[in-house]
Amino acid sequence: MAKTKKGTSMEKKKEAEEQIIEQSRIIKYDTVNYAIDYLVEKFNPSKETIDNGSHDNGLFVIPDYQRNTVWDDNDRSAFIESLLLGLPIPFLFFCERKNGIIEIVDGVQRVTTLNSFINNNFILKNLSKLTALNGFKFGDFSDVTQRKFRNKTLRIILLDGDTSVESRKDLFSRVNKSGRKINDAEFRRGTFPGKLTQFIEKCSKEELFVSLCPLNEKKVERYARFELVLRFFAFVNKYKDFKHGVAPFLDLFLERNQNSFDEKAYKDEFDRMCKFVEQYFELGFARSKQSVPNVRFEAISVGVALALRENPSLITAKENVNGWLNSDKFKELTTSDSSNNPGRLEARVEYIRDCLLGKNNE
Repeated sequence: MAKTKKGTSMEKKKEAEEQIIEQSRIIKYDTVNYAIDYLVEKFNPSKETIDNGSHDNGLFVIPDYQRNTVWDDNDRSAFIESLLLGLPIPFLFFCERKNGIIEIVDGVQRVTTLNSFINNNFILKNLSKLTALNGFKFGDFSDVTQRKFRNKTLRIILLDGDTSVESRKDLFSRVNKSGRKINDAEFRRGTFPGKLTQFIEKCSKEELFVSLCPLNEKKVERYARFELVLRFFAFVNKYKDFKHGVAPFLDLFLERNQNSFDEKAYKDEFDRMCKFVEQYFELGFARSKQSVPNVRFEAISVGVALALRENPSLITAKENVNGWLNSDKFKELTTSDSSNNPGRLEARVEYIRDCLLGKNNE
């Protein structure tokens, strides 16, 4: 077999080159400049479903696979300072749909920041260079400075309208996965759209679940409850298959079951589990106010569901539950350095299951 100088076979090189050609997509695009004033004037800050045929409230729209606004005022201020200093700003990626509406594929944080700033909705703070502007709103600038700012332009990669939805979502995922801002839940929502993703999002907003799962506003905005519900369904159905790496395990579960899950069975089990937790767990899934550690949530939610699978008529007492949750064993299973390894996951969900079923002698 022929070899290259580095030891790679010619056959492997040919296979690799063929795969690059096969997987490459030809995407047409233009490079355009939009003035900040035009972007803000034509921007609709509310999300919309990408399948909508029209949009009456703006030219530039946010597709539903985009994450929520996650920049705080420090992030926003730093971006505005960069513009005022004339520093180069990375390209934004837009896509012009066939109906003329322009979808923001990457750049939502920047566009929403500009919209908020020009409408005087936040105050500049902690600027490192333009310190004299700390405490300023846009309206505090002179008329000349305001005009100059509005006339500044941003460079846009404008994708052709024939660019598929799959390609746009793929671009969104790849651009954001390489950054530091996006978290796993945001990435999954954008990368694995479909029936199961929509179902999980709906469950994460159920009134009872929200009451049992108190989280601070920042975590809610970044889809922490979506992440928890995904963990519940993945682990209650496949926890014995978990080998290593929570993120790839959840990705694979979401991808493989997107259109093949039994929605009624999933919903019934989720509702039964939540009602049981409401009845017998005083703090719900929480350890304390606005604190729901992942490992604690997994142990309670999955453990309860597994117990109810064995005994749908299960009852217990709150004092028993408090005793189990405050035991040294439970603390060990949910706080040790190895709490994410397969053995620990299995041990903590089965600990709660067995306690509820009277199988645990502790």
